[in-house]
Amino acid sequence: MIVKRGSAHWDGSIKEGKGTVSTQSKALDGQPYGFNTRFEDKPGTNPEELIAAAHAACFSMALSGQLTGAGITDAAIDTTAKISMEKDGDGFSVTSSALSCTVTASGEAETIRKAAETAKANCPISKLLDCEISLDLTVN
Repeated sequence: MIVKRGSAHWDGSIKEGKGTVSTQSKALDGQPYGFNTRFEDKPGTNPEELIAAAHAACFSMALSGQLTGAGITDAAIDTTAKISMEKDGDGFSVTSSALSCTVTASGEAETIRKAAETAKANCPISKLLDCEISLDLTVN
């Protein structure tokens, strides 16, 4: 079993307070976040963009694995994930993750498309998310 750790610290009220987020690897170490970075597009990080980055990274690695299994080992994969969050009762819910991916590789486009659909359905972060997941794929 693989176990990874992330942590957050928060001080103060929801709107005026401030927090920091850190990862086990220290790739993020005390990175600030707050209400303004989450809801007002101010500079800084927020949970949704971290989820988007995680989904893009996980999908890209899963797609690489699928392509390797299909004999395609020269792929360049560029993925963006857009996480949508909507009001849900008294709070909010993540409602979708829209993956947009460009793959440059040798191999049949249909093989690459099939590998991408399999990766979308089976990457661990896709499995974790309880929302609609879409994929816009460009094969070069």
